[in-house]
Amino acid sequence: MTRAQLDKQPDEVAAMFDRTARRYDLVNDVISLGQVRLWRKAVAAAVDVGPGELVLDLGAGTGTSTDAFTTLGARAIASDFSLGMLRTGVRRHGGNALSGEGVPFIAGDALRLPFADDVFDAVTISVALRNVHDTAQALREMLRVTKPGGRLVILEFSHVTVPAFDLVYREYLMKMLPKVAKVFGSNDDSYEYLAESIRDWPDQATLAGIIQQAGWERVAWRNLTMGIVALHRGFKPL
Repeated sequence: MTRAQLDKQPDEVAAMFDRTARRYDLVNDVISLGQVRLWRKAVAAAVDVGPGELVLDLGAGTGTSTDAFTTLGARAIASDFSLGMLRTGVRRHGGNALSGEGVPFIAGDALRLPFADDVFDAVTISVALRNVHDTAQALREMLRVTKPGGRLVILEFSHVTVPAFDLVYREYLMKMLPKVAKVFGSNDDSYEYLAESIRDWPDQATLAGIIQQAGWERVAWRNLTMGIVALHRGFKPL
């Protein structure tokens, strides 16, 4: 098996990200034309953490997204089910994942999170929810580990809102994205899967409905970069 399929079997998806870990952040920066950095800032602003709060960054990969929360004075845990991504993150952060220094990196399956109930002030997941085998179950697990009144922030690829740009974007997504990944030494088969998973993902309103059905309230979203990605936020009922 050289790539994951759209049924998103966990072992296949994890193995795929293990293979792309070393170049993952570089390729993301290139294929997004630098937009990923602006998206991370938007996520940090939406999560809106302060000193002393605890954040779970799920699907954190190498922990690049997690750093945005610790710089604001919050405590943050980076969790992912790809051991290759976690190992890369630990090396880049120059520490022991279990040392208590810096960002802890913890292996975890979004469908069975290794955390107690009502622990986190905020839970966030960036461009990783669509890779989970059961979206609704993952959202219920995130609800379980969040404190009452705590918030959820999801950044995920979505549906372009400008019709004239949509055709150009889809052509780039399906044809150019794997080629660009290959040029930069990443696994082009993996990026074929990523392109297909983006195309297959529900639109903004549909995802908002799924989040609400999982038990989150006050669910809202806003588009970034003409809807290439969307930022969804919800709150756990008190």
